[in-house]
Amino acid sequence: MTNYFHTIDNKIRNMGFGIGLRRKHFGEIFDNNDGIDVLEITSENFMKLGGKEHDILAKAKEHFPLVAHGVSMSIGGPDPLNEEYLQELIKLVKFIETPYFSDHLSYSSAFGVEYHDLIPLPFSKEAVNHVVPRIKQVQDMAGLPFLVENPSYYVEMPGAEMSEIDFLLEIVEKADCGILLDVNNVFVNATNHGYDPKKYIDAIPRERVLQYHIAGHFDEGEFIIDTHGADIIDEVFKLYEYSIRHTGPVTTIIERDFEIPPLDDLIAENKLVRAAGTRALEVEV
Repeated sequence: MTNYFHTIDNKIRNMGFGIGLRRKHFGEIFDNNDGIDVLEITSENFMKLGGKEHDILAKAKEHFPLVAHGVSMSIGGPDPLNEEYLQELIKLVKFIETPYFSDHLSYSSAFGVEYHDLIPLPFSKEAVNHVVPRIKQVQDMAGLPFLVENPSYYVEMPGAEMSEIDFLLEIVEKADCGILLDVNNVFVNATNHGYDPKKYIDAIPRERVLQYHIAGHFDEGEFIIDTHGADIIDEVFKLYEYSIRHTGPVTTIIERDFEIPPLDDLIAENKLVRAAGTRALEVEV
C-alpha cells in the first residue's frame, strides 16, 4: 500500500489561514478576501458537480488552494462504505486538486439510516480494527492522504478500553493517515469529560497534524456544546497557540456552520487566528 500520508510536504502542511466557502458568501468572496489564504469546502455541498456550484468551484480553485472536509462518510459506521458516495467524493477532490481530504472519526449512518449527526465510537480495540481498514480503503481509492478529525462527544460509548487520545493515535498509526485537529473539540471534550487539554495535545505526534479547525461553542453552564455557530473564545485561542507551538505552522480553517456572519466579520476573525498562530511561534518554550 502506498504511504499517502508521507507524501505531504511542508508547503502543503502550511497553506496559511482560511475559512469555509459558504453559499452566503458566493457573491463576494472573490472580491472581498483580505488575509484569506485558503478555502475549505464541505464536500457534500458540492458533490455531483453541476450548475452554480461547479462554476463557483472552478473560479475558487483559480484564486485559492482548496481543501475538502466531509460530514457523512461514516468512516466508523457498521455498514459497508458507500461506493457511490466515495466515487462522487473522489471526482470532487480530483476536480478541486486538493492535496488531501478529511472527515470525522465517528459515524453518521447505520443499517441504511442517515442520522444527520456525528455519533461517537467506543474507544475499543474492536472499533480500531473496524476503522483502520476502512481508512486504508478510502486512501487507496482516492490516491490521496486522508485525515480524520477528532470529534466532540457528550457521553462515552459503552465498551471503552482506552482513552480518547489513545484511541485516536492507535487508529492514525495503524492506518497511516493524518489528523485534522479540531482545537475547539479538544477544549469541549476536555471541559465536559474532565481531562487536561494540553496533555491531549502533547500526546499527538506533530507530523500527523496536517490541518487545524478552530471554532466557537455554546456554554450551557454544566457542559458546553460544540456548535460551530459562535465566535472563538479566548481559552480556545490560547489552546490553539499551545497546539501551534507543539506542531509548528499548519493550515488553519475557521469552521463556522451556523449563525454564519457577514464575510467582513469572518475576515476579521481570520486575522485574529493569524495573529494567534504567529504569536505562538514567537514564544520561547
